[in-house]
Amino acid sequence: MKRFQLLLLLSILISCDTKPDVVEEIKDFGEYWFQGKAEVNSYKLEQARYGEIHQGSAVLIFVTEDFSLAKQVKLDRPENSGQDAVKVMKLNLTKKFNTGIYPYSMMSSVFSPIDRKKHPHTLKVTTSSQEWCGHTFTQLNKTPQGYKAQLHSYFEQEGEQLLDLPNTWVEDEIWNIIRLTPDSLPVGEMDIIPSTMAQRLRHTTLQAEKATATLDTNQGEITYKLDYPSSKRKLAITFKQEFPHRILLWKETYLSGFGADAQELTTTARLDQTMMIDYWTKNKNKDSKLRQKLHLE
Repeated sequence: MKRFQLLLLLSILISCDTKPDVVEEIKDFGEYWFQGKAEVNSYKLEQARYGEIHQGSAVLIFVTEDFSLAKQVKLDRPENSGQDAVKVMKLNLTKKFNTGIYPYSMMSSVFSPIDRKKHPHTLKVTTSSQEWCGHTFTQLNKTPQGYKAQLHSYFEQEGEQLLDLPNTWVEDEIWNIIRLTPDSLPVGEMDIIPSTMAQRLRHTTLQAEKATATLDTNQGEITYKLDYPSSKRKLAITFKQEFPHRILLWKETYLSGFGADAQELTTTARLDQTMMIDYWTKNKNKDSKLRQKLHLE
């Protein structure tokens, strides 16, 4: 099966005018990402919220899977799905932190096709947030015209929204592009839909904004920076230049808090531990020791 998946990936990419000098990288990609495991990365998190910095943890999980173009869900039987099946890189990004007495638990899932020439943009993004006041849910679905967005929230002014967003870049897909084809990261001035997790924390309108993106390289590490001048928000993601382009650090700066307590703060997440593992099979009490290896409580 692994050999078949590798040959399939090679045929897809070669048919998309792949240069011969990157075939070795394609081979590495298949051997790394099609071994039936997920890459689980734990990060030490310092999260800006309510005008203060709160300690916590973040996890980035990257895994490839078969996805339905029509239903935009994971396929149960991809071998029977024909042209509806597309292989994607899935990112599950989680954050856990406490604000005073009550905890936050947040998660984003991003589904980006591996064949980015045929499918240049992410197909689906979902984000949920749970804390003691209530919970919220956001979903973006790719259509030929752009993105259909649903927002559900316990806040009166934010709840039950259906939006049409343009066919443009989505900040949430940047993480997957870094792992798939970092050379194709968009740079310069662009229209981009900001992070759905940041939108939830800041209670801003979900819409495309103008941003400027730059790339900086330093001693084998690359930092991708996004600057949103209108909302005064900045994001910087640092990753390894060499394959598999592991994400080492990210920083997000914006005005945090309300009224007199508001101030510009920076959320920081630094890579702690990495594990390549079929985590979905590690669901017994004895497997809890693996969380200790990831330094997760």
